[in-house]
Amino acid sequence: MTSGVARDTTVERVTVIATESLSKRFPRVTALDRLSVDIAPGVTGLVGANGAGKSTLIKILLGLSPASEGTAAVLGLDVATEGAAIRERVGYMPEHDCLPPDVSATEFVVHMARMSGLPPTAARERTADTLRHVGLYEERYRPIGGYSTGMKQRVKLAQALVHDPQLVFLDEPTNGLDPAGRDEMLGLIRRVHRDFGISVLVTSHLLGELERTCDHVVVIDGGKLLRSSATDEFTQATTSLAVEVTDSDAHPDGLRALREALTAAGAVTGSAGPGEGNPAATGRLLYVEATGEETYDLVRDTVADLGLGLVRMEQRRHRIAEVFRDRADDGHTDGHGTAPARTDAAPARKDARPAAPEAASAGAPDA
Repeated sequence: MTSGVARDTTVERVTVIATESLSKRFPRVTALDRLSVDIAPGVTGLVGANGAGKSTLIKILLGLSPASEGTAAVLGLDVATEGAAIRERVGYMPEHDCLPPDVSATEFVVHMARMSGLPPTAARERTADTLRHVGLYEERYRPIGGYSTGMKQRVKLAQALVHDPQLVFLDEPTNGLDPAGRDEMLGLIRRVHRDFGISVLVTSHLLGELERTCDHVVVIDGGKLLRSSATDEFTQATTSLAVEVTDSDAHPDGLRALREALTAAGAVTGSAGPGEGNPAATGRLLYVEATGEETYDLVRDTVADLGLGLVRMEQRRHRIAEVFRDRADDGHTDGHGTAPARTDAAPARKDARPAAPEAASAGAPDA
């Protein structure tokens, strides 16, 4: 790799991952197509549908699969020649359930810590601290086979963190979790960076999770970079107000009464431009196009006249999913005629592998 790429990954440039014209070609498919992206410290979401190239990219970044052309560096280290050094500094949480059922979480995480180079005493101490951090300290001696899905996900997160990496790759960390479990896992991911300063690259096909968790989002499709932006650039404020009200005896459906009254007063409660779709009402929210400060006054006064309770009135923000849906509606599709970053796409299948990065497959491409 050229010295220029190495300079791009220095601390001064605050870039933990840098790729330049990175390509990976197989006999019948191109998994990555001249991908150039810089990723700074923090929590970064990597999103893409099946076959987008996410897992192929992670394998290359871990130094487990050679690129066909182009360069990449992780923490200033060349993926082509310094893969072992990268894996010493990076943690990896695989997507699939690949944990041994007949050993305890303590035994497994200590083993992974030793594989990462920690001496026995340090490995045991780090394991206890890490299992406490992920909420498994009380259950640490139970066989993993008796764990719930959420507990198994926490074991996988613990083994990725136990050797105190500078960066972790988390592959679909909320897979198989119920809503409460997802919230807890997303909170843990934020704490990994906030409390310990570890940067995170997290893959997900659920755009809402990235919106809530990540500082930055990278979107790839068909091996190509579609967009790399700060999360708040995706979720820009719109010209709409999101209004939530309570019902009353006089108006059992307060939202409907408010919409009818505002429409009669000349307010626009339908489509409000790109990203809004037709937001007359979504769940218990009403979207009202704001033409100026007078719209706030109109909503407030109308709610009061109807005798409703005003729960909230705030400027609406785009959701990441809407941005990509708009691209599809506008005809912005990939070369195969499909919209990028589908929100309903299931995660790509990958062969189950041991949790250690060294054991990951570097063979055929996957998502």
